[in-house]
Amino acid sequence: MKLQVGRNELLSALQAVIGVVERRQTLPVLSNFLLETKDDELIVTGTDLEIELESRARVQNIAPGRITVPARKLFDICRGLPEGAEIQLESTADKATLKSGRSRYSLACLKADEYPAMGQVADGRSLTLKHGQLKAIFERTQFAMAQQDVRYYLNGMLLEITANRVRTVATDGHRLAMSEVTLETGFKEATQIIVPRKAIIELLRVLEAGDEEVTLKIAAGQLQADLDVVRLTTKLIDGRFPDYERVIPESGDKRLQANRELVKRALGRTAILSNEKFRGVRLQLENSKLVLQTHNPEHEEAEEDLEVNYDGGALEIGFNVNYLLDALGALTSEEFVMELKNADSSGLVYALDDPSSKYVVMPMRL
Repeated sequence: MKLQVGRNELLSALQAVIGVVERRQTLPVLSNFLLETKDDELIVTGTDLEIELESRARVQNIAPGRITVPARKLFDICRGLPEGAEIQLESTADKATLKSGRSRYSLACLKADEYPAMGQVADGRSLTLKHGQLKAIFERTQFAMAQQDVRYYLNGMLLEITANRVRTVATDGHRLAMSEVTLETGFKEATQIIVPRKAIIELLRVLEAGDEEVTLKIAAGQLQADLDVVRLTTKLIDGRFPDYERVIPESGDKRLQANRELVKRALGRTAILSNEKFRGVRLQLENSKLVLQTHNPEHEEAEEDLEVNYDGGALEIGFNVNYLLDALGALTSEEFVMELKNADSSGLVYALDDPSSKYVVMPMRL
């Protein structure tokens, strides 16, 4: 292989893929990128056997070929080169030589034939939507995904596709986040898949906020997302997601309406003196007034008194302050609504002018 490429073009392609390469690997070849030239394109592939990322860069292809090179070393070298530099990359059987100006680097290679490729997803159902649409519903729910939970099906995000809607749901058992976009999908039957946490995080890294299109293809326990110059393929979590609709409380008889930023800042201040382990905050509601209270084992206390729109009768309820902050941070509207029933029932949070995203937070005893 021999090629010439601009530093910025190569770095962009490497940056799109580097997140999937783990620092510690059981197989040495998984610490490498697979580099392959086709016509005037360089295809960069990285995988951890569960997720595969592939990115393309325009190059001057002098001699075609396939090699694997140490991923992080190549990435760090390219990142350290001057902006706008030209790079020449040439490989033999076990070495890759990178030249740029007066700089020269020699990297040890492994055989390309040993690189495990997931490849194209076979015939399956596909859905096309805009980057911005997919990015928005991912961002509004991803924070509620569990991390290394023994209930493995919670360590990811539910993607539910019906004839006229795409919905994402995430829960860690203490809170639930749901968001949806209305869209004619072409799916005749409702489809549910659980996408692993790492795949969601990597997709959020490469998705833009604009109107470019992304195509999702689902088949044989895999999901493939094609974003033009970047393609992600991931294995799906084989499990049954909880019946989330049963968790979402019906309209509560106590309704709090308030300025999102005002309450978010007050929660942030009271959180400073909350118990570091349990992170509890007490909400006291009564006649257009919300009082936030926290305390900790050092006998320190915080209290915030806010004017809000509330007339549902006196109520005192405890929540994890981080869960409330995450929910309010995911909303984009000026005003939000929280529906409540009693001190033992979950709270339902959503934007006043956009109920397409909903957040359920379990109460806690303080």
